[in-house]
Amino acid sequence: MATHTSATTAVPPARTAHSVVWILITSSLVVKAGGFSWDFLGYYVADGTGHGTTAAGAALTAFGVGWCLGQASAGALTDRLGQRTALVTLMILSALACLALAVATSLPALLGVAVCLGLTMEAHRPAVSASINEAIPSEAGRTRAQTWTYFASNVGIAICGGAGGYLAHTYGYRILFILNAVVCLAFALVARRTLAPRPPTADTPSAGYRQVLADPTLRWITVVAVCSMVCAWGLVSVLPLLMTNDALPATSFGLAMVANTVGVLALTPPLMRLLVGRGEAVRFPFVPVLAAGSAILGLGITIAALQHTVLGYAIAAVVLVPGEVCYSVAVGAYISTAAPPGATGRYQAVISGATALASLPPLGIALALEAGGRPLVAGLLAASAALAVTACYPLARSLRSRATTRLDDRS
Repeated sequence: MATHTSATTAVPPARTAHSVVWILITSSLVVKAGGFSWDFLGYYVADGTGHGTTAAGAALTAFGVGWCLGQASAGALTDRLGQRTALVTLMILSALACLALAVATSLPALLGVAVCLGLTMEAHRPAVSASINEAIPSEAGRTRAQTWTYFASNVGIAICGGAGGYLAHTYGYRILFILNAVVCLAFALVARRTLAPRPPTADTPSAGYRQVLADPTLRWITVVAVCSMVCAWGLVSVLPLLMTNDALPATSFGLAMVANTVGVLALTPPLMRLLVGRGEAVRFPFVPVLAAGSAILGLGITIAALQHTVLGYAIAAVVLVPGEVCYSVAVGAYISTAAPPGATGRYQAVISGATALASLPPLGIALALEAGGRPLVAGLLAASAALAVTACYPLARSLRSRATTRLDDRS
């Protein structure tokens, strides 16, 4: 198991490590709550500019391509330049992309902006994860903090859906994108004032992505994450396509996201106490928790694929919540224990990149919706969840093999 030391380069002397972690978690919530450009991209392309559902699927897929590339860059920047430099740079670039979306109208321009938005989507996650792993000494403490980051992101996404639906209906889409840019710039300012710059004498980590991806446990958890997140990400990518197909307005999507928010707020604290506990070590092995979360996510999004009413979509959004919590606890436990010092940014980037890969199917979902209707969409999403659960077996085997190797090395 990797050892972690307290952050001496990422935390200014005027603040404790604990306070810096909570500032970053709160900022993560705010930036996700203001992430209107990401969450309403599909609606804007389909309805706001009149390009239709298939064009919206193409834009969301272009967004996913940028997201995959952006996570790799964010992880490398975090490990090489430090958390502050990475956060400030990427949040400024994100603000510029949001402003570009506010003025783009043609489909080629929208596709280009979608790629740029994807490049900065979740750009803060590697830096926040690295700060947590450096600042908190205990395994359970790091897992709780990593899980609270996921919790903050989920709450932020749900708030974004509810508030964004109202604002889009009342004031139009462009005001959403301008507000998103303001939030990104605010996060850049918070990062600059909260995190200390990396000292000039700090060692540059030598591990690149080739070395990081040589870890078989990371490869297998990435497979699980991609398949699980196809289902979880469906809340903000597949759901708008389905609801547009039902001729439901953006406010209906907002109501479904509010239902998800209520579920997240109500269920996350008790589930965290159950799964993590209050001690210094996590209560359960994370692989069974990950498998359970993947199955629940598959159930929730499959239910959503077969709905046609606002109430039905809202119920499906609530069913997803326990799966989201289980997934976030499991991934938080993995990041907090598996990532070696100096490589947390890359490990988190790979996991976040799995989520980015999971955002690519909207175009395929839109085509499946036209070709086979709701049953085909439901079958594809259920199959993705089943593959995630199946991949947990080789993941557990790889973890046992690595543990045995470490014991042999110590002998």
